[in-house]
Amino acid sequence: MKSENPEWSEIRFLLESIQKTYGHDFRDYAESSIKRRIDSWLSSSPFQTLSQAQKAIENDSNVFAGFLQGITVNVSEMFRDPSFFLALRKIVVPILKTHPHVKIWHAGCASGEEVYSMAIILDEEGFRDRYMIYGTDIDEAILAKAREGIYNADDMRKFTENYQKSGGRSDFSNYYTARYDWAMLHAHLRRNIIFTSHSLAVDEEFGEMNLILCRNVLIYFQQSLKDRALALFDRSLEPGGILCLGSKESLDERKISSKYLELQRGTRIYQKRYEGSAV
Repeated sequence: MKSENPEWSEIRFLLESIQKTYGHDFRDYAESSIKRRIDSWLSSSPFQTLSQAQKAIENDSNVFAGFLQGITVNVSEMFRDPSFFLALRKIVVPILKTHPHVKIWHAGCASGEEVYSMAIILDEEGFRDRYMIYGTDIDEAILAKAREGIYNADDMRKFTENYQKSGGRSDFSNYYTARYDWAMLHAHLRRNIIFTSHSLAVDEEFGEMNLILCRNVLIYFQQSLKDRALALFDRSLEPGGILCLGSKESLDERKISSKYLELQRGTRIYQKRYEGSAV
């Protein structure tokens, strides 16, 4: 955020105000990405200028909630990128099965589709109640949607296709009940999931995780925030634990890269080395 462009200076002033007022820190998000999303939100808001919007954001938590939803990326789908979830079944599940109980952190979970995808895989692989998944995001409104587990019925066709390509072992319709325009995931999928607020920019680590997934989130961060998030994951992950990133993200040239080995080339599935030895 070193640019002296007047427009960016105005955005930076807004982000600093948000950090002081609400504790959410967007100052180390990628400039082009955050600017694009703020411009999009502003164009659909009742405010004529960013400075006018800033005053409302500072003084009205409801306006800030709308702003937060407008600038965060909450697009997801169940079994998104089926090849990844197929690799998860084949490579990661056998490792997880060596543990009596598994703890999983899905950072940047948005509305929960990929968290429930993970729960389906674990149930099909016989884990039953031997796991706990923590789905985290910064947006309380989107987390509320995740807790409900209710999605547009029109999306189920795509979700079903993804599920089948990812190695699904059942009929995907067994996992939800359709009502009019909506589909509700069955309650048993939620029993071992906790959705909670967490910011990779300001909050601390979750401890003793066996698996951490953070897919297609780091691409929106500047390098310093990427390093912070990865260090957070590293401190949260047990030796031998698994870290999964998005297809456009990598540990290459990152500070923690020497501590990890990609288990299958191109999957962005990494295993944390045991201290003093190779994986």
